[in-house]
Amino acid sequence: MNGKNLTVADLFAFVHNPSVKIELDPKALMGARASFSFLSESIKEKVIYGVNTGFGPMASHLIGIKELVGLQKNLIRSHATGIGEYVNSALVLSAMVVRLNTLLRGYSGVSEELLDRLKQFIDYRIIPCVPEHGAVGASGDLVQLAHIALAIGGEGKVLYQGKEETATHVLKKLGIPSYVFKPKEGLAMINGTSMMAGIAALLCREAENIMEVAIKQGAFALELVHGFSDAISEDLQNVRPHEGQKIVAQKLRASLASSRLLRDRDIFQDRVKPENENEVKKIHEGVQEIYSFRCLPQILGPIFETIAKARQVVEIEINSVTDNPIIDVRRKKFLHGGNFHGDYISFSMDQLKISLIKLILLTERRINFFLNQNINKYFPPFLNLHKPGLSLGLQGLQFVATSTAAQSQTLGFPHYLHSISTNADNQDVVSMGTDSALLTAKVVENAYILLGIELVVLLQATDATKEVDKLSLSSRNIFREGRAIVPVVIEDRSLAEELENLIKLLKK
Repeated sequence: MNGKNLTVADLFAFVHNPSVKIELDPKALMGARASFSFLSESIKEKVIYGVNTGFGPMASHLIGIKELVGLQKNLIRSHATGIGEYVNSALVLSAMVVRLNTLLRGYSGVSEELLDRLKQFIDYRIIPCVPEHGAVGASGDLVQLAHIALAIGGEGKVLYQGKEETATHVLKKLGIPSYVFKPKEGLAMINGTSMMAGIAALLCREAENIMEVAIKQGAFALELVHGFSDAISEDLQNVRPHEGQKIVAQKLRASLASSRLLRDRDIFQDRVKPENENEVKKIHEGVQEIYSFRCLPQILGPIFETIAKARQVVEIEINSVTDNPIIDVRRKKFLHGGNFHGDYISFSMDQLKISLIKLILLTERRINFFLNQNINKYFPPFLNLHKPGLSLGLQGLQFVATSTAAQSQTLGFPHYLHSISTNADNQDVVSMGTDSALLTAKVVENAYILLGIELVVLLQATDATKEVDKLSLSSRNIFREGRAIVPVVIEDRSLAEELENLIKLLKK
């Protein structure tokens, strides 16, 4: 790590591979040392916010030189006041890596000792227990990051080797002394967007995976209804050349290249005869599919672009300096500003959340299509392959899909707009970025639930058609892997555990 080239893929791979350790780039460490040294030299000569002054509205209070270490301890303790369920440990670990990365930029005035201690926590996978509620995302993720700093200082609770313990006990067991924060180090730890950005990075990767699953299952669904190939043709997309639409259509064509179920529109040519010019004639086959099948490129295209844009924003953020003040060693300046404000992440997460909710609604409509005989006119009610009336098929699963989609719609209001002034009106416009990210995390889980239910539906519909051999290679692979987890439903049974296992497959 050097503070400059951390990626979403790096973070996702790191948090899911406990054996990977971190190396700190020597050049980055030199920059950090210079920053720390300049800060140490300047304390007696300059008024530096959060170093020898109070915080927020109390910034006009100058602090005596002997109280500077106590000031940092008080900052951490006073802000470690979060409440509620603990944030998922993978998300916290990601935030810790992002915080280390931004401190490595050499603009925060922290010591090499603190960088090593944070690295040690990460390498040992000592994960502080961070409550969900507390951040407004304007002076950064103060409350959540304070819980991380609290653990580094030997207080609070941590998760270590799957067990919740006190930080004091774990550090003693590992022979690691509690850390004493030097001037500005407490502020440098908690003042910034690392919590929201760390969460957002993992969500971007999950969203990319969800998109790939949605495209493949959309292709699978299109086959099962014997869809027309022109809806995904290159020629059609080229006359409306949005990048996301073109990419989604290309991916659909790639998945369906080997299908023997898609239809060409030439099948209608023999239905139109000159001698029937004055007659109204009904065609029994549908001429066009409903939108949830026909408009896959147009609906998924903007979602694809939103995910890509979110990743771009997040990768800038996780390699940025987001605390205050910034120490510019080269120019011998302390720059006071607002890089800790989380609007970039908050706005991106809301856009990502809204896009995924649209994907959820698209998926729910296809689920309904296959289960509702009044619409599809072909499949048995609720894909019941036994005795309709006596057995219920997949009826119960549709309730889960409906309720999960409805909850997602409620979560769709942009949290970015929920600015409430706080901190004695010092923080008068706030981002709510961490909560935006956590709400998006809930929608990500809901998207997997809907895709899992749709996959059960697609598997059952395939068995109803008995056309598995005509499916594309992509859909046959999905069918094979899915059926290994969820056997065909004949007699009614609870599908709850099988659905959970299927979702785990989709997450891979």
